[in-house]
Amino acid sequence: MQKLFQDMARLLSEKKSLVVATIISSDGSAPRTAGAKMAVGPDGTIYGTIGGGQLEAEAISRAGDVFRSGKGFMYPFSLKGEDVAGMDMICGGSGEVLLDFVDAEAAGEYGVYQAAAEVLAAGENAWLLTFLEGERNGRHSLVKADGSMIGCADGDIHSWLEMSRCNAVSLYREPHGGRRVLVEPLRRAGLVYIFGAGHVSQKLAPLCETVGFKTAVLDDRAEFADSRRFPEAAAVRLIETFGRLPELPVDEDSYMVIVTRGHLHDEAVLAQALRTAAGYIGMIGSRRKRDKLYSSLEKKGFRPEDFARVHSPIGTDIGAETPEEIAVSIVGELIKVRAERRGVPRKCR
Repeated sequence: MQKLFQDMARLLSEKKSLVVATIISSDGSAPRTAGAKMAVGPDGTIYGTIGGGQLEAEAISRAGDVFRSGKGFMYPFSLKGEDVAGMDMICGGSGEVLLDFVDAEAAGEYGVYQAAAEVLAAGENAWLLTFLEGERNGRHSLVKADGSMIGCADGDIHSWLEMSRCNAVSLYREPHGGRRVLVEPLRRAGLVYIFGAGHVSQKLAPLCETVGFKTAVLDDRAEFADSRRFPEAAAVRLIETFGRLPELPVDEDSYMVIVTRGHLHDEAVLAQALRTAAGYIGMIGSRRKRDKLYSSLEKKGFRPEDFARVHSPIGTDIGAETPEEIAVSIVGELIKVRAERRGVPRKCR
């Protein structure tokens, strides 16, 4: 999503208007969930995706009407039965798509999308507002987590913005002005702390970044905690010891992956991880090793309910053996946990 907003901001800075397709509701096994977004440039170039196939093709076709009229609109889609078979797709489902005209000549539009890209790059939270009717139809604002606003927002914003804190794409009608507003949360991607900079971590870090996580790799060996080994990682940090980790900004959007070079280091990191509010804690190793570590930590005051937070053996069970396969299994589990925490339904089962 960050790359998409960067592309949109760049095009607006070049005075190129856009048509943006956003899924605002979905039901069943639609290809993408609410919030999926795609931009169409004036030359027909596509940025992002709303699921491909006929759904995307129809949005691209309808984008021409929006460019010509300068006005956006919503329309329903249904991908069921013969429609799905004809599209050579497995997914079905239904929902609504908003085709939105983003006018490069309109004051403030570039600033909104540039700010959105910066918010996502910084790992912060914000809400993108699209006014769907009234004199500000088709205009946008960005509301940051601290309450500051960028763009055309006015009126009693805070009264209904509080209703959007559930982090779901939502349509609201302002309490007093009566305008309908689409509220889209721009969420933090999630920060994955990788403890240990060995072979598995080398495969894991770039894969995490590919699916939208930010990564920080930590190790106590200078030859391993080297940014040249992890060019894609957001941060690579040499620490003194796994037994006393540096102060880290860990919250519910943090994912702690323990893949150090030895059981004692794993135990030390796990003990510290369990004292945090991390949304995910995973530890590599067999069940036998896991149970041995749990037994040791119980003697230090930890309880069975603490261990219930831990994903160990780490990763989805795909019979992984190589570092590459283990990385895939771990990232699969991270994606699943992230989706469940955000209330994203499982697709195409």
